Amino acid sequence: MQPYPDNAPLKAKRTEPALWLLALGVLYTLYFAQTLLLPVVVTSLIALMLSPLVGTLQRAHVPRTISAFLLVSTLIAPFTFLASELAEPAQKWAKLVPELTQHLTEQIDSLSDAMDGKNNPTEVQTKENESFSFFGLFDEKPSVAKAEPSTENTVTQRIKQGGMELMISMLATTPMILAQLATGIILTLFLLIFGPSLFEAFIQYFPKITDKGQVRNLVATIQKELSRYIVTVSIINAGLGLSTALTLYFIGIEDALLWGVLAGMLNFIPYVGSLIGATILTLAGLVQFGVQLTALIPPGVYFLLNLVESQFITPTVLGRNMQLNPLIVVLWLLVWGWLWGAVGVLLAVPLLVCIKLALDQLNIWTHWLKIIEA
Repeated sequence: MQPYPDNAPLKAKRTEPALWLLALGVLYTLYFAQTLLLPVVVTSLIALMLSPLVGTLQRAHVPRTISAFLLVSTLIAPFTFLASELAEPAQKWAKLVPELTQHLTEQIDSLSDAMDGKNNPTEVQTKENESFSFFGLFDEKPSVAKAEPSTENTVTQRIKQGGMELMISMLATTPMILAQLATGIILTLFLLIFGPSLFEAFIQYFPKITDKGQVRNLVATIQKELSRYIVTVSIINAGLGLSTALTLYFIGIEDALLWGVLAGMLNFIPYVGSLIGATILTLAGLVQFGVQLTALIPPGVYFLLNLVESQFITPTVLGRNMQLNPLIVVLWLLVWGWLWGAVGVLLAVPLLVCIKLALDQLNIWTHWLKIIEA
């Protein structure tokens, strides 16, 4: 008699360590190969978004090369316009950062001095006694004020150092950003022009693909749904940024276009992006109005507009098919933020939607799909 007639549990136990090792290997590759994978992932998402339009134009007898160049140019044009319009206010805020840092350190120093005087009344009394000393009779006694070091405290030095490091890091990364943008444009054009023929050759000649029609339908469905999602979310976020910029402009907030663009970009990051946007607009309000209640007008306007968008517009337009569990989204954002930084955070939700669509179309790992949608 065999002691283990069914060896399925043994096979499952053997495969569990292999799956964990595979997951760790994928994370290791994503982390250390980000400079290579990041442009590929970004351009792939853009190509997926534009591919249905290129296909429609091709059916209208427009060559893929011409349609690809036209669509990429149309996509680049508004970003180029915004970059030219926002260059001056961005430079102004870049120059304003050291001044804000200095102002903040002065406020912290004054607050620290006030707290020290309140907590140590004997020091205040010592300073008062010094003002009533005659002929230097009390000069030999070391006062607390003279014993204090003239150098700035550690908090001040840290804040100034952080501001300078931020500016230096931004200047240092500018050439790399420009190179990645050029690489992304070239890859997007090549994916739109030569991607379909390469995919068709892969389907036609790869021996392990038996049901070629099912694979074509699967890829076409994922491409269509993901393109619809990206375009819809982009239009919604652009509308939020435009409404934020117009509202702040009519209120009288300086650099309203800059804050509107930031609001639209940050809205690609669910939950976390709204908090970052409110913090930035609070800082802008404090700079323009000072420490008073009117400084809360910019973040208040942004909060109301973001509330309407997130609670009414987006659920109504996208429907329940694109619903994602908030906790899963936040954890997913943390993982991709750790892997690829700020760009990873922006790409996290589109990638999660792509995975969700693939699981739904393939009808596999349905339990994970239910958890994502819970």
